[in-house]
Amino acid sequence: MSKSSAGPEIQRMIDLIARLPGLGPRSARRAALFLLKRQESLLRPMAEAMAEAADKIEQCQVCGNYDTLQPCAVCQSTGRDEGLLCVVEDVPDLWALERAQAFRGRYHVLGGVMSALDGVGPEDLTIGMLVDRVKGGDIREVILALNATVDGQTTAHYVAEQLEPLGVTVTRLAHGVPVGGELDHLDDGTLATALRSRRGV
Repeated sequence: MSKSSAGPEIQRMIDLIARLPGLGPRSARRAALFLLKRQESLLRPMAEAMAEAADKIEQCQVCGNYDTLQPCAVCQSTGRDEGLLCVVEDVPDLWALERAQAFRGRYHVLGGVMSALDGVGPEDLTIGMLVDRVKGGDIREVILALNATVDGQTTAHYVAEQLEPLGVTVTRLAHGVPVGGELDHLDDGTLATALRSRRGV
């Protein structure tokens, strides 16, 4: 389906799908055709779900998660350690940690990482809100769960500097050999980080 052979409604649908991460014009055309062939079983239910999400889902004013509740269900959940605050880059990272069921504290979503290349500075993230949360609460430890990229580590370093005067313990996730990983399959950077992060047994 070329751009000229698609009607304006279909082309608008293709153009919107193409804005999704990882999808170009060709993939968007395939996805649009897939949906159009399954209008009753997939396209209409998806359109209804998206319309409902657009009407009801908003960003949590406390942590930055997405939910229909304000504050979100994670912030409202009881039995969590109020003294532990896990800082993540974006909402998918929060969801991943919740899926793993390995953390029972509170969260703070930065909304990205600092990047000189993309023109993202500290003022574009929720670092100020994070500092205010630590100042105003009973938080004893902030865990920086940011990606092990150059921008992620730069952001982690900056956040740690901002929190240092507050006297709170700042830690970060260990990086290194994954569970089940074989050394000869790992990249040099992962191996080097694993060696630097070694601990007693």
